[in-house]
Amino acid sequence: FKKILDRGLDSKFNFICLDVPNAYLDHVVEKFSKVRELCPEHIIMAGNVVTNEQTRELIRYAKADIVKVGIGSGSACTTRRQTGVGRPQLSSIFECKDAAHNESSDYGNGLIVSDGGITDICDISKAFCGGADFIMMGSKFAGFDESGGELIDVKGNPFKEFYGMSSSKAMETHYGGVAKYRFSEGRNTLIPYKGKVDHFIQEILGGMRSTATYIGAKKLKHFDKRATFM
Repeated sequence: FKKILDRGLDSKFNFICLDVPNAYLDHVVEKFSKVRELCPEHIIMAGNVVTNEQTRELIRYAKADIVKVGIGSGSACTTRRQTGVGRPQLSSIFECKDAAHNESSDYGNGLIVSDGGITDICDISKAFCGGADFIMMGSKFAGFDESGGELIDVKGNPFKEFYGMSSSKAMETHYGGVAKYRFSEGRNTLIPYKGKVDHFIQEILGGMRSTATYIGAKKLKHFDKRATFM
């Protein structure tokens, strides 16, 4: 990372995502804080965690602007199945949002991004109603023209490959293979080719507008104030 700064490349971007599967490790948090020291003006998003205590730690000590919330809830993630570690995504949002929103640092108020767990369009609204400030979803945006990747023909039908970042495919692609002491905690799969992404974006927006009508919210930031979970 220091090499990036020495070459002046930090002037080309203002947003840094520090993404590890386990942001509870002390040496990981220490590295996060070092990045903040080197980049005091950048927006930093760091994670992943699923508890309020570590959400506070990443904001107070590592000075993160946004905390990534979610362990084991991604559609291509097998962490919970393989290790028993993780938490249902909506429960993680409930747990972490108050810790983040009640914290502030020299870099602003704490925010959270919900990473994973979007199975249906409704889950987007549920995440915002639960208190998420942002949402990440990989598989739902896979398979479109804009999502990259080569088209794969399977018996005359077009597909695109999608894989989790802890899968053997990801480690072979980005790290030269799976280390002997490691185990794959993700899977790779083929997703039917979906064409242009425009219609899916409209589906998302349409669903959220309808949610807003049902719960009486005039703005997205009002979702968590207007919704009641039962």
